[in-house]
Parts: sequence; structure tokens; C-alpha cells
Amino acid sequence: MEIDDELKALMAPQNCALVIWDVQNMLVNTIFNKEEFLEVNNRVITLAHDHKVPIFFSKITPLPDRFESVGRKYFGKRRTRALNLTPDGLDLTLQPQEMDVVLNKNTASIFIGTNFELVLRNAGISTILFTGIATEIGVESSARDALNRGFFPVILSDAVSSFSQESHNRSLENLKNMMAVLPSSDLKKIWG
Repeated sequence: MEIDDELKALMAPQNCALVIWDVQNMLVNTIFNKEEFLEVNNRVITLAHDHKVPIFFSKITPLPDRFESVGRKYFGKRRTRALNLTPDGLDLTLQPQEMDVVLNKNTASIFIGTNFELVLRNAGISTILFTGIATEIGVESSARDALNRGFFPVILSDAVSSFSQESHNRSLENLKNMMAVLPSSDLKKIWG
């Protein structure tokens, strides 16, 4: 993606929030590029802190079984197995700092059941940078939801991952048609 003046303005630090999507032990242990993914995310987090960009860590917080949706129960069987096999599976792998926000959520959209949209609008934030797991699930659905709500979503392509590299790549190709998808090195260039 070309980095023009309009993109630079949209991605100015004062316009941005960074979402670290579901970087939890049970998911990190199943991705195809664990070491690189963690290294890139740590660099992005440091860069955001250096530029005083607010950081939101999303965290899968299952509902009690009786209140969980039928669809999430049915399709979440793999996640349940991963959680049972991973001690402290719901714990965040990357640790938030005191100024960061942890959002407990129950769906694959950061906007459903949280105050995320309200917080961003109160702060005048229009651009949301996405990193995390899984590209084709929560990252993509939250980024699409952000776009539909009038925000400018940006996917940091080397800071997202999945259980399946094929699904990850397919998702990034789809997302390129509707939003900014760029490597974290471009973020560093834009923020200087």
C-alpha cells in the first residue's frame, strides 16, 4: 500500500488506538509463526507506548455455558480443547502496562458487549490498528465492524497470525480490498 500524505494524517499517533487481539497462551501456542509474531508485537507495543498511542488488549472471556450462544459452543470446540490442554490458557501472553486497557469480551467483535466504541469516540480516535490472533476470525471481524462504524481500520500484516497460514493469507488478501493492510515497518516510517 502506498504511504501518501492522507494515510500519514489518518495514522498520526493522536488519531490512533492499537488493539492487541486475543494474544492469550492457548492461542499463541498454536500459531504458525509464534516467535516472529511475538517479536513483532513487542516492537509495535513499544512503538505505541513511545508515541503515547492507547493500547487495548482484548481477552476472550467465556460466558457461563448456559449463556453461551449455540453457534459459539458448536464452533468453539477446538478452542475449548486448546484451553483444556494449556495451563493458564486464557492468560495474556504479552503483559499490558499500567496505562493499557484490557477488554474482556465474549464475541469475535471488539464492539459487541464492550465500551470500546464509546471510549474511542470520547477520545476522538478515528484509526484502529489491529494485531493479534486469529487473522481470519476476530481480527477480521473486528476490523470489518470498525469500518462499518466509521473508523479507519489498519491491519499490521506481520503482527497478526493464525492456526492456519493459508487462512491467514487468504484473510489478508480479502482485507486489502477494503482497508489498509501494511507491515509494521511502515508504521515505524509513518510515526518516524
